[in-house]
Amino acid sequence: MASDELPPYPQMIMEAIDGLKQAGGVDKSSISEYIESNYEELPADHADLLTTHLTKMKESGELLLVDDNYLKPGSNAPPAKRGRGRPPKPKDPLAPATTVPAGPPRPRGRPPSSNTPSDAKKAKTSTSSTGRPRGRPRKVKPQQHVETGVEA
Repeated sequence: MASDELPPYPQMIMEAIDGLKQAGGVDKSSISEYIESNYEELPADHADLLTTHLTKMKESGELLLVDDNYLKPGSNAPPAKRGRGRPPKPKDPLAPATTVPAGPPRPRGRPPSSNTPSDAKKAKTSTSSTGRPRGRPRKVKPQQHVETGVEA
């Protein structure tokens, strides 16, 4: 066969997957060997063309890639294994575009205290019903007795 008589690469790839009939799918090298054995006079850049077409078919959904093996969708494909760790959250494409900041960003650090004198006075003057302030009593300083020079 001449290169003009070659079927398109997607058709050759599908024939290779059907012809090899492996349960877990067919890897790229097996597909390449099948095409090389069934078709003569392949182009010099056969490997590059095969890679390009496999990638396009995978992105368009014509093929599935599971464990580096290509499968037809809908075939008895084992489910894709989930990776380790927590799965990522689904991204909502409209959420970041619709959020509008309400105003200037908040300043860093602790907010300033409100200095209201009425609140401060009330807290200090609170006493119980006995007339004593709350808490531990203050230390009493000892008084110094000054003796006069008078003897009795």
